[in-house]
Amino acid sequence: MWRAARFAASRRLSNRSTRPFSTAIPGPCMVHKRGADILHDPWFNKDTGFPLTERDRLGLRGLLPPRVISFEQQYARFMESYRSLEKNTKGQPEGVVALAKWRILNRLHDRNETLYYRVSLVLNLYISTTLCNLSSSDVVLDDAHSQALIDNIQDFAPIIYTPTVGLVCQNYSGLFRRPRGMYFSAKDKGEMMSMIYNWPAHQVDMIVLTDGSRILGLGDLGVQGIGIPIGKLDMYVAAAGINPQRILPVMLDVGTNNQKLLEDRLYLGLRQPRLEGEEYISIVDEFMEAVHTRWPKAIVQFEDFQMKWAFETLQRYRRRFCTFNDDIQGTAGVALAGLLGAVRAQGRPLSDFAKQKIVVVGAGSAGLGVLNMAVQAVARMSGNGEAAAKNNFFLIDKDGLVTKERNKIDPMAAPFAKDPGAIDGLREGASLLEVVKKVKPHVLLGLSGVGGVFNHEVLKAMRESDSAKPAIFAMSNPTMNAECTAEDAFKHAGENIVFGSGSPFDNVDLGNGKVGHVNQANNMYLFPGIGLGALLSGARIISDGMLQAASECLASYITDEDIQKGILYPSIDCIRDITVEVGAAVLQAAVAEELAEGHCEVGPKELMNMCKEEIVEYVTRSMWFPVYSPLVHEK
Repeated sequence: MWRAARFAASRRLSNRSTRPFSTAIPGPCMVHKRGADILHDPWFNKDTGFPLTERDRLGLRGLLPPRVISFEQQYARFMESYRSLEKNTKGQPEGVVALAKWRILNRLHDRNETLYYRVSLVLNLYISTTLCNLSSSDVVLDDAHSQALIDNIQDFAPIIYTPTVGLVCQNYSGLFRRPRGMYFSAKDKGEMMSMIYNWPAHQVDMIVLTDGSRILGLGDLGVQGIGIPIGKLDMYVAAAGINPQRILPVMLDVGTNNQKLLEDRLYLGLRQPRLEGEEYISIVDEFMEAVHTRWPKAIVQFEDFQMKWAFETLQRYRRRFCTFNDDIQGTAGVALAGLLGAVRAQGRPLSDFAKQKIVVVGAGSAGLGVLNMAVQAVARMSGNGEAAAKNNFFLIDKDGLVTKERNKIDPMAAPFAKDPGAIDGLREGASLLEVVKKVKPHVLLGLSGVGGVFNHEVLKAMRESDSAKPAIFAMSNPTMNAECTAEDAFKHAGENIVFGSGSPFDNVDLGNGKVGHVNQANNMYLFPGIGLGALLSGARIISDGMLQAASECLASYITDEDIQKGILYPSIDCIRDITVEVGAAVLQAAVAEELAEGHCEVGPKELMNMCKEEIVEYVTRSMWFPVYSPLVHEK
């Protein structure tokens, strides 16, 4: 639906006399700095790319080598250094190479943000001449540069995002060179309302917040978890075109219970145990009020909070602020899209999703988030209500199958506990292997954070699935926490499976020219579009309906031909195209639910009157693109 609308919008744009992308001729940017201060500000620094007239205007003449280097030449120079690094580190351990690549990218990020985003991620297929049918004068880069940067998306995303971001967080205190984002700590209680004005940007659109309590599958990393908001916001800029001057990574430091960090002389966070209870929630409350006071339209994404606080903060703030929790809602949306795709891979209509038997391993925020969204989808499809929809879902935690006989059951998991005797031969605490053998599920979904929990016995048991094409999702990341590898899944569960993972794995050679496709079920397919759609709609809140729209949009993105090959998710090199479609779907859902209040000069009435093509056009034109803007000094 959105793909066709988007193509039509692109064609219509290309027929106009004006340039289709506002960034092709960037408007001037007013700055309040001159001289060396400009060179030390990554938002405005162009390195040797300042034209001579601009050097005179900003007091830079003599502070730079005399030759002016074009943006494309700067890009080529950096890529030459990057490829040289790859060559020189060949054969070294994977973690060493990944951190070396991260360092060279991070140095560029600290020096020149515009070049960083141009080099790293942003250019996508949606601005190619083939898709948009633009004349050569409308395209900033030639086809060779376009293709090079498209390739870089796959090269760089694993470096600035998962899985390398996990290594960065583990070593953050030792890697720290320059601050990025803001740090609010328990020591700042009572000061946050004034602290928020220390951030130099007048407008912030997107905030990613963590307390460092559950970083990926690595546990409590305290203040070192700041790497997660930084990486997430890099993806917002790259995939959603959020202006990097309007993003804010935030660390909420309330202490750490990681004894190793507390004893580390280099650790940069508070050396105290984590706050709990009312002390903890009062810190989060104060931060949210401070943010809402200065930037009432900013979207706040909660990231990597331990389960009890992830659910507590989501329920506490989601009806008051425009906020969402990516671990709960983003993961759920991507997983649901994969589950719907698995139904399509079986050659069955999406409505048959209501008949799928699904075993979910992991009762944390991600696992329960997936269950909640999947149950809502089944209830809507079947029309039988959520109580009946839960019948085909089986939840397993560290103590086995969750039933109503469980003592001290987690309140969040209680709604999914099975009745005693619901399945003959399955008792409270039954093992994963017992459940798989007895239930014969269509889908085995792992969100446990326990590496290898899908052992060869469990995988072999999936051969007896009631589905001719069962689906196995090992969603935990980083890679060492994946429930199984792709190779093991195809080896033990059989070649006729659909496989998804949270971390990258190579496709599996099955022999005889056959390939076992690996689908990385990464949240990056959804959260940029959710944030962008919410921002451009001016939504008061992010509703379940908006999230469902995002998930169903992603599920419908893949062609039937690819689905039959076992491909559930698109290539990362389409990330901006995907985000446009998801963002447009989210925006339309916000308008339909009367949550949209408009953004900038586009009011709610204008949004209501937009057709699908116009929504796609609006989303596309609103995305930031990394080009140097002319700088004008203003006192």
